[in-house]
Amino acid sequence: QVQLVESGGGLVQAGGSLRLSCAASGRTLSRNIMGWFRQDPGKEREFVAAINWTGGRTDYADSVKGRFTISRDNAKNTVYLQMNSLKPEDTAVYYCAASRVRYDSRWPIPAQEYDYWGQGTQVTVSS
Repeated sequence: QVQLVESGGGLVQAGGSLRLSCAASGRTLSRNIMGWFRQDPGKEREFVAAINWTGGRTDYADSVKGRFTISRDNAKNTVYLQMNSLKPEDTAVYYCAASRVRYDSRWPIPAQEYDYWGQGTQVTVSS
């Protein structure tokens, strides 16, 4: 049973930074594509960023390019999302997700190919 636990969310002023972490347990996910998604109440969940198993390939939503950075530490079975220059529109619950796709057999991948999800962490950006 894979468990993903996010941490690092909180309240920050516009222009500030936060670093989210996602710790995986249950089995190693070091060969799997990992991603971050977010959802604001009343809106659909949207893709934020993804990273391949080596960390050498990343993919970002246009809305966060140049401001967010996804990374991973396979030794710690952990994925990170560094968020800089935060805007009020970044306010959402952020979810970590793990895909069934290993070794970049497909890249990039749709949201439907993420099988495991964390419980989410709230990020609130005040103006």
